[in-house]
Amino acid sequence: MAPKALNKGQGRLIGVVGPSGVGKDSVMESIATACPEVVLARRVITRPANSGGEDFDGVSEDEFEARVQAGAFALHWQAHGLRYGVPSGVDGMLERGQTVLTNLSRGTLLEAQARFSGFTVLSLTAPTRVLAERLAQRGRESSDEIARRLERAGFALPEGLARVIQIDNGGALQDTVARVIKVLSLMTPGLDAPDMTGTSPQNASPRMAVTEMTAPKATEVSK
Repeated sequence: MAPKALNKGQGRLIGVVGPSGVGKDSVMESIATACPEVVLARRVITRPANSGGEDFDGVSEDEFEARVQAGAFALHWQAHGLRYGVPSGVDGMLERGQTVLTNLSRGTLLEAQARFSGFTVLSLTAPTRVLAERLAQRGRESSDEIARRLERAGFALPEGLARVIQIDNGGALQDTVARVIKVLSLMTPGLDAPDMTGTSPQNASPRMAVTEMTAPKATEVSK
């Protein structure tokens, strides 16, 4: 897939959500590789930096709280006994016209929508059997932990979200990435969809659901 620019002017924050094992990190990294105008927001998490998974900044509880008090985060929340933060540097990225992808908690989506103009949710899904297989393959959770994560997989998104892209990532990664970029292109006037060569018609449409397809005007990022 040839690199494509998805934004001209004001950028857009894309909050990526989905159950454990759905492949959020892989999808985000692949989109950023394919599109030069897309960047990944490096999260700050209260866990050791060498614990694996996504590329993040690992800090202590005390350091995290100090950053909260200093206003260093655009968004922050707590989940699974850990604290997560999206650095305030995303504001500069958006002002430079970049599309910023970040992994968010479902509980912080409405806050993100209120803060960032044009905020869009990318909700990734996959069949339960696929999630179970992926969680078992990555080997980071016990069988009991996998069961608990699968129980949470069906939690609904909060009501009131204006822009939601929902895509099934149960198949090939390249198909998912092509579908995401195609939808983002449709939401940004003047941009062509990426080359869909190799993506079957079955994968290009039925697994994709989009709400509110009107492209927002280019405005300043809400503070």
